Amino acid sequence: MTTTDSTDDGEPTRRDFIHIMGAVTAAAGAGAALWPLIDQMNPDASMLALSTKEVDISSIAVGQAIKVMWQGKPVFIRHRTAEEIAEAEATPLTALKDTKARNDNLGKSADAEDANRRSDANWMIVVGVCTHLGCIPLGTSSGENRGDYNGWFCPCHGSHYDVAGRIRRGPAPDNLEVPPYAFLSDSVVKIG
Repeated sequence: MTTTDSTDDGEPTRRDFIHIMGAVTAAAGAGAALWPLIDQMNPDASMLALSTKEVDISSIAVGQAIKVMWQGKPVFIRHRTAEEIAEAEATPLTALKDTKARNDNLGKSADAEDANRRSDANWMIVVGVCTHLGCIPLGTSSGENRGDYNGWFCPCHGSHYDVAGRIRRGPAPDNLEVPPYAFLSDSVVKIG
């Protein structure tokens, strides 16, 4: 008595069907077992909520600044005066320690040709972390200008930043970082 896996006419047998169903079941089981491992690599809802921040800037008067938190870092938002804008634009590049603008919001390679580092001249938005050792510079929480250049001053090691967030004096090697931001309206800016 001999057994064959298929009938004489080439049609699949019951055994062929069982093998195919076993393989499909094993593949589905492996996918179901791997899905939680892959899904846990996605950021959770609390991290996604921190990725962007909308700030109402309508109450910030000209000449004032505020500090908000974004992704655990302070962000300084300053409504600059016409004098501050003129001062930043009049500063020669040779007076700057770091001539790279590093502002991805400009949509082009921003370097010495736009040393003012802003997308909108009236507003200066920078991450408030000193580029020397990560301290938080003074100058926005009380609304006063601090440092020799009326911008921000890091008291830990003496770094002075101007009204465009550019390092002017001290040990900090780079300008303050400009975060990604977009104006949603005249009164709301989205950071991140």
